[in-house]
Amino acid sequence: MAWPRVRLVVTADDFGYCPRRDKGIVEAFLAGTVTSVSLLVNGTAAESAAELALRHSIPTGLHANLTEGRPVGPARHNASSLLSPEGFFLGKMGFREALAAGDVALPQVREELEAQLSRFRELLGRSPTHVDGHQHVHVLPGVCQVFAEALQAFGVRFTRLPVERGVGSCAWLEAPERAFACTVERDARAAMGPFSRHGLRWTDAFVGLSTCGRHMSAHRVLASLARALEDIPADRALTAELMAHPGYPSVPPAGGCGEGPDAFSCSWERLHELHVLTAPTLRARLAQNGVQLCAIDDLNSKRPGEGVPCEAALEPFLEPSPP
Repeated sequence: MAWPRVRLVVTADDFGYCPRRDKGIVEAFLAGTVTSVSLLVNGTAAESAAELALRHSIPTGLHANLTEGRPVGPARHNASSLLSPEGFFLGKMGFREALAAGDVALPQVREELEAQLSRFRELLGRSPTHVDGHQHVHVLPGVCQVFAEALQAFGVRFTRLPVERGVGSCAWLEAPERAFACTVERDARAAMGPFSRHGLRWTDAFVGLSTCGRHMSAHRVLASLARALEDIPADRALTAELMAHPGYPSVPPAGGCGEGPDAFSCSWERLHELHVLTAPTLRARLAQNGVQLCAIDDLNSKRPGEGVPCEAALEPFLEPSPP
């Protein structure tokens, strides 16, 4: 298959989570594969990560966090629907359950998002290049609206739309992983309306749900991109994002967002991703297919229906994945 012209952003999430994760992320950036990072401003290493970003001129966005650790906004000092009685966020699934039950006050979500955007400016001296969501919270029902409003108010244009074509049929994913990925996709499609109405932009294609951790390989990254680009004419110029979580695994008690590092960050899978991203194979195969690596602020990404690519070109990216 002749691929269309693709500019690919490779974003390393969880920057600021711990010094070991950050060390690996910087190595992947200096190796030339990671082109952008998303910073957790409530991470225990957020300040040193910001210094690394400035030292190495790393394009840096905000990894908005409503699920792990302690808040940075008014909820730190007051009772909040976002927090447990111990003062921590409710967790990846706990937050989703509370939101579905109507127990999350969206004005408190807005306050926390604005506090994290402000903290980012304090750390970096500028606005983020983009804002995405830790554990994809930014596309959740209700949250996506206040998220879009906050980004518009802070002048941030770019976000992430985690819709990966064909992820529901990736047999290597275990059933719970596949189900979660399909739920994220469903939420992301519903978030397109609020995002677009508030002037947000995102890449034409996204991959990373099917290539996380032990599932990452050069072959699977290329295969995921190929699925996303299937039926797209070769004369199109498109943009894509690869989400990654590389780094040297966290070693407790160091790291985390106030509660210590979680199993995800301590896993050998973080090192596996780092090895895939820093080995020459992935970069070589991307280059062979004419994929140009770039940072998100290099893109002239388009909203659906706005210029090129046109809506017809975007349709394959937005088809529901089979359950």
